[in-house]
Amino acid sequence: MPTVRFRDPAGSVRVGAWTDDGVSAAGATYPLDAVTVLAPTEPTKLVCIGRNYAAHADELGNDVPERPLLFLKPPNAVSHHGATVTLPAGKERIDQEGELAVVIGRQCRHVAAEDAMDVVAGYTAALDFSNRDDQNKEQNWVRGKAFDNASPFGPAVVEADAVADDATIECRVNGETCQSASIAELIFPVPELVAEITRYLTLEPGDVILTGTPAGVAPLTDGDSVEVTIDGIPTLAVDVRIPAP
Repeated sequence: MPTVRFRDPAGSVRVGAWTDDGVSAAGATYPLDAVTVLAPTEPTKLVCIGRNYAAHADELGNDVPERPLLFLKPPNAVSHHGATVTLPAGKERIDQEGELAVVIGRQCRHVAAEDAMDVVAGYTAALDFSNRDDQNKEQNWVRGKAFDNASPFGPAVVEADAVADDATIECRVNGETCQSASIAELIFPVPELVAEITRYLTLEPGDVILTGTPAGVAPLTDGDSVEVTIDGIPTLAVDVRIPAP
């Protein structure tokens, strides 16, 4: 059963089950419009992977990396299902990037690829909003990738076994499909990513790995609605606000 973190009508933060009827916890079931769905975890960091689909690297005119291209997002980048996400003002191009997200279940370091799934709590859907104006001018991508609300994820975490190795990932803007691919197209699969990341830093429970985005990224405009659907995972949906400069 997918696991969801939410604020109930009384204001209490609860962890429960995502069901066809809403969300359930402590013997009660709440319709979705009666609760606020929160990000499934409160990560200390999000570790993101660039150019992990060959077609996406090609559409940006970049080479496929020889090893996973890593960058970080801090907790301020976290947002959640159902949010209206405010993006930076005055930018010519901010793109949507739908991604499979890996949720870490326990503290880990120096994890071998063959043991990687032992430290994974599950999978969820995510967005990596990308400010191309600044990303193309800097190497560490702080302005381009780590701004407030840059990475909604959720709405619920499912066990990794519930997601097929060739599951389809799609991203829609205003109901129109922009991105569609199989996660089997990942250049560096999840076990390799966990092994590579934990060579260099400790992952904590609740930390999130964003595994990269397929081809089809496109500029967003104020008022757009964005959805990410991955087979076996509840759909992530947010609205976008881009203030006037």
